[in-house]
Amino acid sequence: MTDAGISPHGPTPPRLLPDEVHRSVGPGTALLRLETTGSRQSILDGAWWPRSRDVEQEVPPLVTALIEHLGPVTRVGLDASAWNGIPARLIVDGRVVHLDSFPVGDDTVLITRGDNDHFALMVVPPNTTPEAARTAMARAVRADNVTQATEILLAELPHPAGP
Repeated sequence: MTDAGISPHGPTPPRLLPDEVHRSVGPGTALLRLETTGSRQSILDGAWWPRSRDVEQEVPPLVTALIEHLGPVTRVGLDASAWNGIPARLIVDGRVVHLDSFPVGDDTVLITRGDNDHFALMVVPPNTTPEAARTAMARAVRADNVTQATEILLAELPHPAGP
């Protein structure tokens, strides 16, 4: 997905998330970016910035947003060590979505559409600053991205100062 458009006056500036967007979005809102080329050649298909690690609060709006763009979502794979209590399934928009616990790492969520079509989304940690989240999400959705989610997050997120 590209954020910059082309106008007769030259390229428009990137449409970035406002600095306060993570605090200002209400419950039931997913902060999501998808790579929109048909080739699906990059490692990641998108990026998601949840507001917390509460599965029952964060996953339904994500699934709702994905259904709008991808069609029916049947499964979501999450890392149990990174999320607070993963139920076996959730009802989202009147449909059952099965939740799986995989050792995929807390930086990735796996989405299954239909029976066999899989999408990998980078998960930006909830406490990430807006600037770092914008940068990491933009990098993850580049059509030519060959970098794993862990590497993107390590490169983009601030590191604690050493002793």
